[in-house]
Amino acid sequence: MVAWERIRTVLLDMDGTLLDLRFDNYFWNEYLPDRWGARHGLDPVTARDALMPRFAGRAGTLDWYCIDFWSRELDIDVMALKSDIEHMICYLPDAEDFLRRLFVSGKHVIMVTDAHRKLLDMKIDRTSIDRYFHRIISSHDFGVPKEDPAFWEKLAEELTFDPASTLLIDDNLSVLRMARDHGIGHLLTISRPDSGVFERDTGEFPAITSFLHLLP
Repeated sequence: MVAWERIRTVLLDMDGTLLDLRFDNYFWNEYLPDRWGARHGLDPVTARDALMPRFAGRAGTLDWYCIDFWSRELDIDVMALKSDIEHMICYLPDAEDFLRRLFVSGKHVIMVTDAHRKLLDMKIDRTSIDRYFHRIISSHDFGVPKEDPAFWEKLAEELTFDPASTLLIDDNLSVLRMARDHGIGHLLTISRPDSGVFERDTGEFPAITSFLHLLP
């Protein structure tokens, strides 16, 4: 799937690409609404019905990914609730083997994630994923999410890399389209970002079904 001899830089998303999105989906769809609802005397279904439109309204913005924003918005300690279920944080199958091989392959390996720095630190503590990267960039460092064209402009200012010889792997199709618009030459997505759901339609982008097929 990848002509590795043509790749110099590899940009990798974290959640849903390398780490199982099951942790995040369970948190936002079930755990947080249950705990928030309990504080307000709401049953789980009513609480989820109240929160989902608020979440959807922030989709694609930096606020959606901001732990501090939701802690203020919902008047609840989001990081404390995340800590309750941090045992669920784990790699997708064979992702760590892929990272291990990639890091010593001579490519420049950079994480580009929308994860808030507080959550990023938690996941690093849990998985030691930082050991496989030359640089880790959170969109919060730039003040714009990866879905925003300004992110890619700021990334080009921050890093020295040739877009044509760069591979991006990301589970977010909107992010991949934005990267394509900014000249990233090689794009892949993930067929099952959440191990608890079936494979999905990935549109115009080829999808990884196993990292074993991608090892350089």
